[in-house]
Amino acid sequence: MSDTTHPFDLLQQLATRCRQRAAGLPAQQAVAETWSGIGFRLAGQPMVAAMGEISEILHEPRYTALPRVKSWVRGVANVRGRLLPIIDLSHFLDAPATTPRKQRRVLVLDRDEVFVGLLVDELFGMQHFPVDSFTTSVPDLAKELRPFVVGAYTGERISMIFNFRALARDQAFLDVAI
Repeated sequence: MSDTTHPFDLLQQLATRCRQRAAGLPAQQAVAETWSGIGFRLAGQPMVAAMGEISEILHEPRYTALPRVKSWVRGVANVRGRLLPIIDLSHFLDAPATTPRKQRRVLVLDRDEVFVGLLVDELFGMQHFPVDSFTTSVPDLAKELRPFVVGAYTGERISMIFNFRALARDQAFLDVAI
């Protein structure tokens, strides 16, 4: 007989050598659960809103002023064929806006029969927070903001969670006529 090795035996030897020399899998790290939202600055405070509350983000559009409305109602803008009321949220909360117009953004709310654009001071974009950094106690909060803040996420800075649903139910916000 000949001294030749069967091809199947060669494959088994090769597989054994590969397993011996293979690098191990990396250690599995625990994945922290996170909460995601849209970060913005309002009345000098860093805020965050739940992703599901904001339907769109716009640069401040051109708008037409409306007569006989409160001063915090900037006007109405035509956004893709829909009339969007533009509300200066800082002015509504009696806080002066100190940012240039180029930095300001409009957060569009479109739910529960409320279609409105809320003008905020600055947009930070999408932000992620560890769920365990949530707290319901928010220090040094202006009384105008209290009804609309449901908690905060702590970390490098405190980001307060702004509840737009509470704003949309607020009677003072809904009464825009003089």
